[in-house]
Amino acid sequence: MKRLFDLVASAAGLVLLSPLLLLIAAAVKLTSRGPALYRGRRVGRHGRPFDVYKFRSMRLASAGASITRAGDPRVTPLGRFLRRYKLDELPQLLNVLKGEMSFVGPRPEDPRYVAMYDERQRHVLDLRPGITSPASLAYRSEEAQLVGEDWETLYVGKIMPAKLEIDLEYVAHAGLVTDLRLILRTIRELLRP
Repeated sequence: MKRLFDLVASAAGLVLLSPLLLLIAAAVKLTSRGPALYRGRRVGRHGRPFDVYKFRSMRLASAGASITRAGDPRVTPLGRFLRRYKLDELPQLLNVLKGEMSFVGPRPEDPRYVAMYDERQRHVLDLRPGITSPASLAYRSEEAQLVGEDWETLYVGKIMPAKLEIDLEYVAHAGLVTDLRLILRTIRELLRP
């Protein structure tokens, strides 16, 4: 049932949002050099790697960590706006359509960080990763917490384990009704000033 919902809703979303998707793609191309879409390697269900799609929000020559920290100079002005309203994640509807992701599920993580998961934490890989999750809602402003020189140690030692605990709770109680509630909560959060 969950996969059928994902399939129908992602196809409908891509069709209905196509004007907005084209407008954002054009804006990304016009405001910075490089492709409109970014593809980043992530770990999906059962540990299978896949490429997550996003609108590019960083400068093309940017290198560095896969996590964005507070005030990250790699982020373009348009990218800041797209990230603020999570518009950069709309291309993940393609990942949902392809069956690599779901609307709701633990957020997909970079392989480098997944390698640090303990056996229990790896249970977040039992489900397809999602565009939204309880942890992504709880840590909506994660970027702002990643400050200072030692921001990655903070992420690995504190934030990542906390997010995994929240998503493990979701994995234990996942269901269509729970997913619909999380989708509605995500929409409310995005529309909140």
